[in-house]
Amino acid sequence: MQGFLNLNKPFGITSHDCVAKVRRLLRQKKVGHGGTLDPAATGVLPIALGKATRLLQYLQEDKAYRATIKLGVTTTTDDLQGEVIAENSGNQLTLAEVKLALEKFQGTIQQIPPNYSAIQVQGKRLYDLARAGEQITIAARPVEIHQIEILDWRGGEFPELDLEIVCGPGTYIRAIARDLGIALQIGGTLAALTRTASCGLNLTDSLTFAELETQIEQGTFNPIPPKKVLEHLATINLSDKEAKAWCQGQRILLSDISPKYSGDLRQVYHEDNSFLGIGKVVNPDGNFLLVPQMVFAPE
Repeated sequence: MQGFLNLNKPFGITSHDCVAKVRRLLRQKKVGHGGTLDPAATGVLPIALGKATRLLQYLQEDKAYRATIKLGVTTTTDDLQGEVIAENSGNQLTLAEVKLALEKFQGTIQQIPPNYSAIQVQGKRLYDLARAGEQITIAARPVEIHQIEILDWRGGEFPELDLEIVCGPGTYIRAIARDLGIALQIGGTLAALTRTASCGLNLTDSLTFAELETQIEQGTFNPIPPKKVLEHLATINLSDKEAKAWCQGQRILLSDISPKYSGDLRQVYHEDNSFLGIGKVVNPDGNFLLVPQMVFAPE
């Protein structure tokens, strides 16, 4: 079984747990995921099956989330799963003030990852160091926030803000909640998070574990083909002769391609539309070549 599963991750389990459960349900040894979700987060978790695990590095990187931020509360983990370390009343806070503060979170921003995160420092995960009580200084890193839209606002002593966020890779929504609270000088933490899109897959098309199990029992489950999640890459079709050379790891001479495509990654297909892998267009000496990056040869 080769391809992808658009899993609707449930609350309370890790992404690794999801991979292990999919492995058992499908009796598939090679299973991987396309981007970790915290145990408290739900939503789109792209799962690769079989040889498709080798394609994870080529998937779209942008992601979309629906988040609820609780203002006036600061926690150790920057979400409600952590210990509350400060509370401040937000009764006087207005939506206009929040909108103004959010303007600073658009575009390319510098973000310090949460102390409780899977980033490795000195060969150890940050959350392991944090649990051991070690104080680690983490450098800020640039992340891209494409869009932040306010969906709802509920004022009060601890106001809640529902946001839709579209962002680039490496963005921590918990850090946005924390930093928004700092900007408003009352603190903030993430109350709920659902990933609505990832790697070209959307929440509306995702499967819960219950739905997946039903499809497996009925024999109707079909993995998503690579072409669906690689739509951001242009395609190249090879003749039968070229396809055989490609599957042997050989470079393919391209006779009709524009110089502007040099350096581009391409989906590669046989003329019968079977998927053959990922190639890169290069122009080392005036001749455009398609160089194999990952060969997905037919069984």
